[in-house]
Amino acid sequence: MAISSLGAGAGILTQDLVDQLKEADKAQYINPLDARKATETAKQDAFNIIEAYMDNVESSLGTLTQYGVFESRTTSSSNEDVATVTASDSSDIQDFSIEVLNLATKEIVQSAPLAFAAKDATIATGAGTETLTLAVGSQTFAIEYDETTTLEGLKDLINKEAGDSVSATIVQVADGDFRLFLNAKESGTGQDISITDNSTGGSTLNTALTTGMTNVQDAVDAQFKYNGQTITRSSNVVSDLLSGVTITLKEAGTTNISVEQDRENIASKVENFISKYNSALYQLNQDTKSSEKVEERGVFSGESTIKNMKSDLINMLGEVGEGVGRLQDYGIEVNDDGSLKLDTSKLNSMLDENPSNVQAFFAGGTFTKSDGSEVTLEGAFVQMEESVSRYTKYNAGLDQYENLLNSRLESLTEQRTKAMERLNVKYDIMAKQFAAYDAMITQFNSISTMFTNMVNSEAAQK
Repeated sequence: MAISSLGAGAGILTQDLVDQLKEADKAQYINPLDARKATETAKQDAFNIIEAYMDNVESSLGTLTQYGVFESRTTSSSNEDVATVTASDSSDIQDFSIEVLNLATKEIVQSAPLAFAAKDATIATGAGTETLTLAVGSQTFAIEYDETTTLEGLKDLINKEAGDSVSATIVQVADGDFRLFLNAKESGTGQDISITDNSTGGSTLNTALTTGMTNVQDAVDAQFKYNGQTITRSSNVVSDLLSGVTITLKEAGTTNISVEQDRENIASKVENFISKYNSALYQLNQDTKSSEKVEERGVFSGESTIKNMKSDLINMLGEVGEGVGRLQDYGIEVNDDGSLKLDTSKLNSMLDENPSNVQAFFAGGTFTKSDGSEVTLEGAFVQMEESVSRYTKYNAGLDQYENLLNSRLESLTEQRTKAMERLNVKYDIMAKQFAAYDAMITQFNSISTMFTNMVNSEAAQK
């Protein structure tokens, strides 16, 4: 008989009774497993958040230990109209003065006035192809011309042949007065410009381009004083005076230059670490909270791995420094609740006092003690990164704990599946037995009714 018809006959052993018995067994055997699965699932969800926070802490420490944070430089000029400066990473931290005496200039020459009435005026007389020699400093360029070559054509030939050394342009100075201007590309002395005609009897170059060329601007070297010492350079962009420092001279006058560590970048990276650390610590405090009330306990209140990680995260702050100082000495303060904050003024004060020691303390390097002795440090941020990575790196503490959580959940899932299978088999059998009992009771009732009717009929006849 099908289970769906259970109780249809006698109405005693019904499907409801089987379901009630089954629910009672589920409450005893299945519900505790479901509760444990819910707890482990909650731990997995909380673990994913904790793992992300710890990865953020490690990443923020990584940016502080990598090259560039303490090596980057910023510059300032008290008078940027006089000179500006840029500095590459790791250049010397220094202050100096610059007094610009005069700027470097480029040689500029022009053809004689009133020699060419238009830009398409020819530059030579006679007939035949000849050459001229254009000299720019120590460089010479041979350029062919003939009686058909125009002033504009010569300009184009010069730019084509000698464009890396000189720039040729045509300027209309007045009506009927077009002149060829030649500008040296490089500034400083030694860039004299001249044109020599090499005519051998054919075309002859207009003397306005040879002996008639006049200087518009003489090329001179830049002169400036560096900390009072007079310096000469051919260019206004000086990159060979100080290693990694480029000075751009702009006008006569005096300015004070500073090259220092990029403090805003340092503070920003330290603040980023502090923010990530505080977020991780807050979440760990919430998740490991102990309480007599179950609803107030943290999901990891009984998990030693997570509680130990929180302790290690806090303890590492006091373990760094390698005997030459504490984080607090460099502006990283510890609040009463264990969170961190940055005292920027204290950090800047230490950078003012000895920037090299600050770099060595945080990122590693040579640290000079007060007695003048030196010691090589691993670096506070390097040490903290190593402490955190014992949990965050591949197959370390957090990976192993995650595997444990997965194993627990898989085991509970398997236990529940098997327990449910056992209950289903048990109550499938019970349903069949109840159906058989129900059929027997129905049959007994039918026979009883038949005998009762026979007796009643016999009695009625008598």
